[in-house]
Amino acid sequence: MQITITARHFELTKAIRDHVETACLKLKKYFDQIITIHITLAWENNRNICEMSLHASKFGLQSQSEEVDMYLSIDNTIDKMETQIKKLKDRVTDHQKLSIKDLDDFSRASLYQINNSDESKKLIKTKRVVPETMSIQEAIERLSTHEDGYFIFKNVETDGINVLVRKDETHFKLFEP
Repeated sequence: MQITITARHFELTKAIRDHVETACLKLKKYFDQIITIHITLAWENNRNICEMSLHASKFGLQSQSEEVDMYLSIDNTIDKMETQIKKLKDRVTDHQKLSIKDLDDFSRASLYQINNSDESKKLIKTKRVVPETMSIQEAIERLSTHEDGYFIFKNVETDGINVLVRKDETHFKLFEP
């Protein structure tokens, strides 16, 4: 999550910057897919104005408040944004039923029959994996922390999907399609 703060018509102090950053981190507990938050603080005609725009993966939200005190203005804007995020989260989870395939940890089991005989049925488990982009060295480090014997990633150099398999503690095998 990237937080950008813009101050207009006054000098931004470290105390105000810290207050804004800690208040924005409070939003992360409601929704963890926040990409950027842009906050504009302005002092106009003895009024403190705080405008906030939040961009997440599929939507953008905005809130604004105007108070006598800058800290109060920031807190009210964050509270309004919290309310919007809660409403949006309720609307998405209650009214928009997602298919199982849209979930990140989607897995299923399929039963395949070979040669039309009952004893030659095979159970195949399928798991959907979203590969991360990284180098081979980073993938080796990540595989050493995983319990699985394999790691699927997107190679930075070839821009292709690779599979890294652990043979033993010091030997690995890399599959490049």
